[in-house]
Amino acid sequence: MRTRRRIFSAVMRLVLKCLRIGQRRRFWLTRRVEQVWLYGRLCLRSLLYNSFADSDAALDALFEPIYWLVDHVTRWFGVVFVVLVILLTSSVVVIVYVCLLPLVLRTYPIVWVFWHFIYGHWNLVMIIFHYYMAITTQPGCPPQVCIEDGPSLSYPSIGPDWLELILKLGSVALALGALMLWHAALITRGETSIERHINRKEKKRLRLKGKVFRNPYSYGPLGNWKVFLGIDTKRHWVTRVLLPSTHPPYGSGLSWDTPPCVAEQKTPLLAI
Repeated sequence: MRTRRRIFSAVMRLVLKCLRIGQRRRFWLTRRVEQVWLYGRLCLRSLLYNSFADSDAALDALFEPIYWLVDHVTRWFGVVFVVLVILLTSSVVVIVYVCLLPLVLRTYPIVWVFWHFIYGHWNLVMIIFHYYMAITTQPGCPPQVCIEDGPSLSYPSIGPDWLELILKLGSVALALGALMLWHAALITRGETSIERHINRKEKKRLRLKGKVFRNPYSYGPLGNWKVFLGIDTKRHWVTRVLLPSTHPPYGSGLSWDTPPCVAEQKTPLLAI
């Protein structure tokens, strides 16, 4: 009986000794790996450390390929889109003349055909003229500011049923109509989309002080539309609205004097 106890005790001591040795080796291996990691991180920081390096600089470095793509590739996007617009517009004109015009001449009365012929060609002339002016007019540029030591920085196929066609046309008409109404409201108030948010905050701020905000670039609904369309005299409604016109807009893009089509303002520009 004593012999069995001794053998069992010897076996248990041997197992405990093996476990202790394994734990020591495991701890030694863990400490070795940690030392190698700390040493490697210290070497990397010693070679690549920069006091200006932060998460923003790392993000800029990651986006550098995208910046290169924007600088070298997107310049051709304008040429491609211009060519596509010209091709699509020309295809619409060809389809109208080749396919629709013979059918219209055989179907509709001459007065109706004459009206659509005049109105359609007026639309065509205005589209071509304004698109040409949009391409050839220089957009201008803001004042140059020197910053030293800064970081480097198809025509859809015909074939859907009438219901699907009505849904598509209705969706486009709804979207364009909402966009047209939104811009018409901005023009009426003499604001841009950004100025609308700025003016709203200014109204709240001045209301708390008991003052009234006045938009310095609003000349009343009619005056704002005259400024937008460039109308100075009554004949400009024809020569500048109904007919193609190359008149420049008011102001230089950075400063705006009171246009001649509206009266001088009698209220202060901004109540502050």
